[in-house]
Amino acid sequence: MKKSRLLSVLLCLALLSGLLATFASAADSGSAILDEMDVNAKAAVLVDPDTGEILYEKNAHAHNYPASITKVMTCLLTLEAVDRGELSLEQTVTASSALHTGIGEGASTADIKEGEQIRIIDLLYAALIPSANEACNVMAEAVSGDVASFVELMNTRAAELGMEDTHFSNTHGYHDDDHYTSAYDIYLMCREAMKHETFRTIVGSKNYTMPATNLHPEPRIIRSTNALISNFRVAGYIYEYATGIKTGSTPEAGYCLAASATRENRNLISVVMGCEREPGTSGSEGYIYFDETIRLFKWGFANFSTQTILDNTKRDIPEVEVTLGKDAASVTLMPDGKLTALLPNDVSAENFTYDYTLETRSVEAPVEQGQVLGTITAYFNGRSYGTLDLVATCSVERDPWLYRLDRIQKFFDNLLVRILLVVVLVVIAALLLRVMFFRSRGRTGRRGYAYSGRGRYTGSRRAQRLRYKNVEGGVYRPPHYYPSITPPAKAFGGKDVVQDLLTPVFTNC
Repeated sequence: MKKSRLLSVLLCLALLSGLLATFASAADSGSAILDEMDVNAKAAVLVDPDTGEILYEKNAHAHNYPASITKVMTCLLTLEAVDRGELSLEQTVTASSALHTGIGEGASTADIKEGEQIRIIDLLYAALIPSANEACNVMAEAVSGDVASFVELMNTRAAELGMEDTHFSNTHGYHDDDHYTSAYDIYLMCREAMKHETFRTIVGSKNYTMPATNLHPEPRIIRSTNALISNFRVAGYIYEYATGIKTGSTPEAGYCLAASATRENRNLISVVMGCEREPGTSGSEGYIYFDETIRLFKWGFANFSTQTILDNTKRDIPEVEVTLGKDAASVTLMPDGKLTALLPNDVSAENFTYDYTLETRSVEAPVEQGQVLGTITAYFNGRSYGTLDLVATCSVERDPWLYRLDRIQKFFDNLLVRILLVVVLVVIAALLLRVMFFRSRGRTGRRGYAYSGRGRYTGSRRAQRLRYKNVEGGVYRPPHYYPSITPPAKAFGGKDVVQDLLTPVFTNC
């Protein structure tokens, strides 16, 4: 009994966790429309080529074999050579023995023979409509001189287009382990090819009549392999809005389809890769890659619309402080321009979050209306949908008095100025102390050389005291008190110089 109860509890918990996981996954994208879509393919992508908006993706960057969708790149390079004037659509070339390079048994063909003289435009139709492998090798030689050089050119051009998950080994897509790409890379390639009017015309054609050649005296009718456009090979998959592009299939690649559609001036490109045929079907039934492509197109056209997610009406934006302003202490901001996006119909601007980046928290006046003070970025489901500048909504004049005071303050805030000011103060203080010191000494000196009321010149008697002392009492007496003492004679001819100098002084005492 206890065991059964325990099992029941565990079962309930498992069911509950499963439900919670389902709800969580359904809420991951923020849109029920996105969450409900799943394509029966190894990889898939649905993109609006005009905006680059990815409406749906599944393993979009995983490596898969492209099969004959490879021919889109071959034809793109040929058309670009025509644009450069290196070839012309009406130019006739001769198929060499290299036309069967890399092509195995059972490959699709337009029965082009070695030595056959055929126009470039006919080769393009043969490659894209019935998916003729040999036509690709003939074009490769016409563009690059040989197949190997052309394959190098294919990889170079792929890198230029941003096809980071792609490597080509041949011109036509016959299976090679080192020949791969991704659903998103195929989209990039097809988007570029669809810029050429000739390419759009060819891939949108149900059939084409190749004129007679030197080895085919009768015209040949070739028909499209794309069941979205033509019922000739497979019936029941016509999609009225389809405009191209290319099928591809090998046992290793499965069934692949790059397709385009236009409805009410809206364009979509779809890529599905690695589809399988529905088991047990025959005839025209069970070709899942056509069904899934149509389902993707219908879903994209019905559930998406272009919406404005950010414009100058947004106001809940942080203000920027304005210093030295005459009439305002801050300025409001608004986005400059408009952001639009192709979104699921159950998503609006209210579902977006916005990240503000201000150049500064405060700005010094004057501020001009429209002055860029930051940026704003719109996000939904972790993805950025674009960035706009944030600009001032009005102008703010500068207050001249505040400006002058600020300049004065900033002048004295300068470290160098402060250091110089301290030095000047120290010098001034030193000068004042010096003046005070010498004034004090000057007063003392004047007292020493002043006249007395009892006599004339007192002078300094230091020399006299040094030369003439009363050794008995230590009291100084002038020389005339000691007539017997004669000052020592000095040089200068034996004359007593000191006596001669002092006698007039002492005589007058």
